[in-house]
Amino acid sequence: MSRVAKKPIPLPKGVDLAVSGDAIVVKGPKGSLSLARPANVEVVVEGGVATVKPLGEGAVAMAGTVRAIVSNMVTGVSTGFERKLELVGVGYRASMQGKDLNLSLGFSHPVVFRAPDGITIETPSQTEIVVKGADKQQVGEIAAKIRSFRPPEPYKGKGVRYAGERIIMKEAKKA
Repeated sequence: MSRVAKKPIPLPKGVDLAVSGDAIVVKGPKGSLSLARPANVEVVVEGGVATVKPLGEGAVAMAGTVRAIVSNMVTGVSTGFERKLELVGVGYRASMQGKDLNLSLGFSHPVVFRAPDGITIETPSQTEIVVKGADKQQVGEIAAKIRSFRPPEPYKGKGVRYAGERIIMKEAKKA
């Protein structure tokens, strides 16, 4: 059996995991997340610990996947996830106006991005963006979408990059 699926999921205080029919619902202080339960996987909650069991021989991989997703849901509703982005380039700026993120990325027009429900975007400085939320997949997707407006280019390194991301620089053309 999958080693990932064998590991139990501890439920912190204030987090409630409920399995009803074909849905897994996790509620906590940061919100509520749900997942459609695959038919060949069973989730059992006993004494503050959730375990995932495959139903059948071909469901081992799916059990590991469901265990990882449920574990991320528990972490998301208890502590949340965040992704930091940096703007590198002369005149590149970010600012929040309500739920809209205004980006000046060297284009002739500002780029405006509206934060979806469940996601909060903060700008601690003009060159930093912090994306926060309970759903790990959604936080990563929103951060990738913001990065895609101006990905880092390999010659000068200008653009929107993840915090700590290392850009492999190319050598300039020699005449």
